[in-house]
Amino acid sequence: MPPKLKLDRVKCSYHRPEGETLALSNISFTVSPGEFLAVVGPSGCGKSTLLSLICGLIPPDEGSILLDGSPIQSPGAQGRIGYMLQKDHLFEWRSILSNAFLGPELLHSLTPSCKEEIEAMLDTYGLGAFKHSRPSQLSGGMRQRAALVRTLALKPELLLLDEPFSALDYQTRLSVCDDISSIIRSAGKTAVLVTHDLSEAISIADRVIVLTNRPGRIKTIVPITFAAETSSPKGVGVRPLERRNMPEFSAYFNLLWKELQSHEPRPN
Repeated sequence: MPPKLKLDRVKCSYHRPEGETLALSNISFTVSPGEFLAVVGPSGCGKSTLLSLICGLIPPDEGSILLDGSPIQSPGAQGRIGYMLQKDHLFEWRSILSNAFLGPELLHSLTPSCKEEIEAMLDTYGLGAFKHSRPSQLSGGMRQRAALVRTLALKPELLLLDEPFSALDYQTRLSVCDDISSIIRSAGKTAVLVTHDLSEAISIADRVIVLTNRPGRIKTIVPITFAAETSSPKGVGVRPLERRNMPEFSAYFNLLWKELQSHEPRPN
């Protein structure tokens, strides 16, 4: 099966008056349709830059980024890529329903059937009773679910998640991570998550990419498999909170922790 996403020898630098800073170097990997990939690495190693490259917000200096075999030439690839950030960025002057309508509205595709689908998603994800509420009237976890519905309203083929749970308290973070990742899997979406939280990466992902210190390079890629879910392809039906209680979890955590601690020397 051809990959949904392919990066081939991608390099990216930031250009400032004081000089050039190499952010990422020789990044190559693929993501299969329906796969959930997580990216971890030290602070400042270029994780968020990687998502900006994939989304088309910035061009690579070298290499190629392909979505279904075609170069990504515009931000969001005209609605084919959805991007969830650390904050929900819901507009307070719009209701939850109106916030969810925003993407199709901007693309002039907010048809009556589209409105019905979005309202059905809000009902499915426990937000139906709050669709006429303002964002400030919702909890942090509910706001993130609303932000996911807004992202899914465009029916993206690829989802990019830049630490979308980091602003939540720990208990809420566990619950919302469990909910949102399960929603993404049940929808059959391909997803790339950037996170500092190793437990989060292991509980969600099919594979985890570990980046080195800046300039970020791929140090290792760790496939995540649990014996109890082998009969369920790609972990469908096994929620992240259940993974955290499985015997393999601690072994994966220790492996990734050691990889992150054994930093490669910076180039001269």
